[in-house]
Formats: sequence, structure tokens, C-alpha cells
Amino acid sequence: MAVRPLSPPPFDVAAALAGLLGGLLLWAFGLGVRSGDDPMVLFDGRWALLVPLAVTACCELLRRTAPRTALAVGTLALAADTMTQGSIATIVMYTDLMYAAVVYGTPATARRLPWITGVLTLAGMLVPYAVLRVPEALLIGLVVGAVTFAPASTGLIVRNHRDAADAARLRAEQTALLAEMDRVQAVSSERARMARELHDLVANHLSAIAIHSTAALSLDDPATSRDALSVIRENSVAGLAEMRRLIGILRDAAHGTAPAPAPTLDSLDALADSARANGLDVRLDADPGAVPAPVELAAYRIVQESLTNALKHAAPGRVLVSVVRRDLRLAVTVTSPYGDRAGPRAPGSGAGLVGMRERVALLGGTFEAGPTRDPDSADGRIWAVRALLPLTEGDSA
Repeated sequence: MAVRPLSPPPFDVAAALAGLLGGLLLWAFGLGVRSGDDPMVLFDGRWALLVPLAVTACCELLRRTAPRTALAVGTLALAADTMTQGSIATIVMYTDLMYAAVVYGTPATARRLPWITGVLTLAGMLVPYAVLRVPEALLIGLVVGAVTFAPASTGLIVRNHRDAADAARLRAEQTALLAEMDRVQAVSSERARMARELHDLVANHLSAIAIHSTAALSLDDPATSRDALSVIRENSVAGLAEMRRLIGILRDAAHGTAPAPAPTLDSLDALADSARANGLDVRLDADPGAVPAPVELAAYRIVQESLTNALKHAAPGRVLVSVVRRDLRLAVTVTSPYGDRAGPRAPGSGAGLVGMRERVALLGGTFEAGPTRDPDSADGRIWAVRALLPLTEGDSA
């Protein structure tokens, strides 16, 4: 129910004035409901009907601020009006009070008044007919129904339509809010995905460029500088190609065309060869078989980022890459020597581990990365990246 105004709205004031002036106009012309010799008229004289008229007009001021009070006082005024010559304006204003009590009153009032007035209408028809035994007695019930039941029923219909409109508007607002939340979440997810892709595409090549350029600057050896520049050029070309591919994906998505193919696990050999060209001693053990495309891309990016981290941070030694099936999961493991690295290093931001963890979480798998003990290594310490990716939808590790 809407909040009721503290003072009478302009419409209610206008309705009260119109009813009062209309009643006074009818009174001035001597137009009443009953004649002075009618048996129902207990207060004869033209002045007596002005009191119920004025009281009902005052009740019109309360039709929205205090609808039940206005109806109760208006009912007493209508009863008093029946003992005078009566005024059509008083009856019309009373029907408006009945209507307003249903529309602006409490839900309980809106439910009960149509039933109460309906019972009164039936009683007004049956009781006089049973006493008088004449068909004209049924008109009393019709008058009661016209004054009480008809406006109450009309008010109930209007109130139901108004409540339905309010509910529909609320649902529309909630739907718009949910749509906006979904849009914001989708934009955030897409931005995070693009950030992961951009990092994974560029970080490997830029890290190699940074390390070899540092080596070329620090060593005054033409052959070493030539080899470093060769590696820098290869990584620059490869990085540019990856960037073009990413830009192509974004443009294809904007034009609704199919995106360029994503890297697959069949490209792990080429990825390992590229890492070896950058100076890593990589041993690859890959037997994934057929896996879903999202799992395949995530596994490839995890291996790519792990090799990038090994290039930047690992101590000299062998880097082991394993991508194998374990029941209904794809196990990705990359280990590298852990310790102080001799030679140039590339700075890292930690975004790579975050991106790998996010990729695994999106697929419902498990991920861990950090230093651990390995008896087969020289000093017993390695850096290990391990990920378990479910191969079936809904399977979580």
C-alpha cells in the first residue's frame, strides 16, 4: 500500500468543494430526494439536510488520508440524511467515500468491504420483500447495492489492477537490475579472460627478449651478441604473431565471425622447442589423448606460463613437463630447479600464477604451485606447478 499523504491532496479538496457546492445548488432549487410529508422524514424543513451534506463534504477531505474514518463518519451522515428530505450530492459523495475506503484503505478493509456490502445488498432485497410481500420492496436492495456494493466492487477492481501494475513494475525493475548485474559480471569476466590471454601470449616472448638483451649488453662478445639478437628477433616475430592473433580474435568476435583457432596440446612440442631455443633444458612427456577444447587451452597456457616462469626464475637444470591422463582428469605438472639463478633475470609481477589458478578454477579443477622437495634433484629443491583438470562436465577434483 502506498504511503498516505499527511494533508488532503488537491484532488480531494476539489472533490469536497464540488460536492458541497453541488449540494447547495440543489438545495437552492429545492431539489431533494424525498418530499416533506414522507414517513421517513423525521427532521422536516429544508435546512436539516445541510448538516449531513456538510459533514459528508468534510469526510471527502479525508478520503485518502484517513479512508476508514471518513467512511465511518460518512455512514453516520448518510443515515442522518435518510431522516431528512435528503440530497443527491450527499449520496454521491458517500459512494466516493466507499470507493476510496477500498482503494486507499488497508488490505483487510479492501477484502472485507465488498463482502459486507454484498451481504447488506442481499439483506436489503430479501428482508423488505419478506415483510411487505410486494415486488417494489426489491428496489430497496437495489438502492443499497448502488450506494454501497457497486462502489466497493469498483474500488476492489481498481485496487487489484493497481497492485498488479505495481508488481509488474517491481518485477521489471528487478529484471533490469539483474540484467545489469549480469552485464557487469560478464564484462568483468571477459576483461579477466582477455587479461589472462594477453599475459600468456606476450609474457613468454618478452621475458626471453629481456633476458637475452641483458646478456647481449653485459657480455662484450660478438658471437654471443649475435646469438642473443637472433633469439630476440625470433621472439619478437613470434610475439607479434601472437598479438595479431589476439587482435584477430577480438575483431572476429566484434563482427560475429568465427575466431582464429586456439593453440592445442599438439603444439606442445613446438612450445618446448621454443623454450629450448631460449636456453631452457626442457624434457616433455605429453600423452593427453582427446580432451575437451577448454581443458586443452587451459593445459597449454599452464605449460606456456610455467616455462616462462622457469625462463625468468629457475636455476640451471632440467625442466620437466608432464601432461598425462589420470582417470577422468588431465594432470599437468611442470617442475624446474629452485634456487639462485646465475645470469640475467626478467622481472615478474605474479600475474602468471594468478591467471593459471583462475583458469583451473573456471574448470572446477585443483591447482598448486610452490617450492617442494625432490630427492632426484641436485640440492633436493624444485619449483613445481601441478594442475588437475576434469575432463567431464560437472566433475570437480
